[in-house]
Amino acid sequence: MSTPARRRLMRDFKRLQEDPPVGVSGAPSENNIMQWNAVIFGPEGTPFEDGTFKLVIEFSEEYPNKPPTVRFLSKMFHPNVYADGSICLDILQNRWSPTYDVSSILTSIQVKHELCPRSIARGCGEGRKLFLEIEKEDCL
Repeated sequence: MSTPARRRLMRDFKRLQEDPPVGVSGAPSENNIMQWNAVIFGPEGTPFEDGTFKLVIEFSEEYPNKPPTVRFLSKMFHPNVYADGSICLDILQNRWSPTYDVSSILTSIQVKHELCPRSIARGCGEGRKLFLEIEKEDCL
């Protein structure tokens, strides 16, 4: 059955295939377009470099009017990732817009993933070293 959400997800998938952003990939599950599997590759020059981080994205029939639920399946030590893998990202909550698509969601997560350790590191002193060591061990 074709619904607005499913049609939109097909367009999102086509766009992701035709113009893939650097460092991310994603595709619907084999039998369910409402659930996607995605990967973010650790950005160069960060503690996540050379890491491969798997995510699952679950869409409701209200997409794109409501944001999907996104969570990391890979073990993650990051201040914006909860123990269950869910992600604290404004565009997935109160700043959601129907103009966002799967490509922009993954890119936003990648950018948040890339920039956060440096911003945390500035003010954490000894905690910075521990954060970077644990992240490198857990994610690679």
